[in-house]
Amino acid sequence: MTGIVSFGGYVPRLRLQRKAAATANAWFAPNLMGAAKGERSMANWDEDPITMAVEAGRDCLPGADPLTARAHIDAIFFASTTAPFADRQNAGVIAAALSLPETSGATDIGGSQRAATSALIAALNAVKAGTSKHALVLSSEKRKAKAASSQELSFGDGAAAVEIGSENVIANLLGSAAVTVDFVDHFRGDGEDFDYNWEERWIRDEGYSKIVPRAVKAALAKAGIEASAIDHFVLPCPFAKLDQTIAKQLGIAPEKVRDNLAGTVGDTGAAHPLVMLVHALEQAKPGQKILLAAFGQGCDALIFETTEALASLKRNGISGSLAKRKEETNYLKFLAFNGLVELEKGMRAEKDNKTAQTTAYRRRDMLFGLTGGKCTKCGTAQFPRSRICVNPNCGAVDTQEPYCFAELPAKVLSWSADFLTYSMDPPQHYGMVTFAEGGRFLSDFTDVDRGSFDSGAEVRMVFRIKDFDEKRGFRRYFWKAVPQV
Repeated sequence: MTGIVSFGGYVPRLRLQRKAAATANAWFAPNLMGAAKGERSMANWDEDPITMAVEAGRDCLPGADPLTARAHIDAIFFASTTAPFADRQNAGVIAAALSLPETSGATDIGGSQRAATSALIAALNAVKAGTSKHALVLSSEKRKAKAASSQELSFGDGAAAVEIGSENVIANLLGSAAVTVDFVDHFRGDGEDFDYNWEERWIRDEGYSKIVPRAVKAALAKAGIEASAIDHFVLPCPFAKLDQTIAKQLGIAPEKVRDNLAGTVGDTGAAHPLVMLVHALEQAKPGQKILLAAFGQGCDALIFETTEALASLKRNGISGSLAKRKEETNYLKFLAFNGLVELEKGMRAEKDNKTAQTTAYRRRDMLFGLTGGKCTKCGTAQFPRSRICVNPNCGAVDTQEPYCFAELPAKVLSWSADFLTYSMDPPQHYGMVTFAEGGRFLSDFTDVDRGSFDSGAEVRMVFRIKDFDEKRGFRRYFWKAVPQV
């Protein structure tokens, strides 16, 4: 049996109110007011497809000690059309942040809105063939859209992850199929920030309505089941009720079509098939059949059947992320966080953020995995790891073994809110974080509501962008603390 073993999801806590965006642009595009309902997810300035994928991966692969809890993963597939690096393996950064074994294979997949399902099929085939035993598939997206465009309102940011294996399967693969057609519904050229979109009626009538059924019918035939047996139909689709029309055309009851989360998250692009799949798995019952279809220069279709093991699997998932939300009505902040307006940063921001790649490589377990040390003689944990134990009653030399702090509970020992230091989201919050099992360090705080923070507050660590090297086009990552919700 080959299929999904675990799942996880992540949606940023900020939710831009569509009415705020539409109202700000009403002078130029009054027609947008008709789409000004609900909200869309909005990544913080220090979030990108890599950091969101890390959060989804942590949800999928929980464990107090990542060095052991994730040691079984031997392959990672990362799907995105907005990956930060064009020539640096994005999956490798994610693997390091998740403390996956360095013997794990890593693959980046992009170039299509069905990149996530293509990665999923590749992972399933690898496990089935025996070339991989436990594969992690992640997809994450943070797309830009022009101001006053319909895409600005309909897009959303988010990520999802699934683990593929052959033991303790919660959703068994019954069959899959792929149709590849160079049907151009939109495209984004090399070096371009925004998609160029084709006419909607053409996409609806010649694209979705004709290509999706071909792939679904092929998958149903391989699985040997009738369309009427489907309990959950997952089809990311930007056109209202078209998914129900296609379902009816295939012989699937319209009420089996999954909510596309347009009103609460938005369209997360290449990540959306997995986002919707994870949301479906959260609500599915054992013995149900899930049909997943993803459109993009063709169509991928996969059919899963849930098992009894699903009932005992609990994850934060998409539902948990949806519950942790904060309304955002500042449209200018949204533009700034996405680099759509250039703010005056002031002289304090004028510094060279060049990263010493040699040091970053040598200390990669500390910088990416937040790995410190623990003395095998007295049990004292410390960050960073050093040759000499910091316990004054011990002082043992060369007795420390790697010890990961990323998943450990922590508290704020001291903090400052600095309006003088440059910050993309002022004031800059930083201070001393101390861990329950020992170890402390000076940390940045993020996702902090001004005036709601104090010493003793419980925090968790998250992998975020530390700063940008705009001169060289490099972004540096590290761990920050966020308030526990």
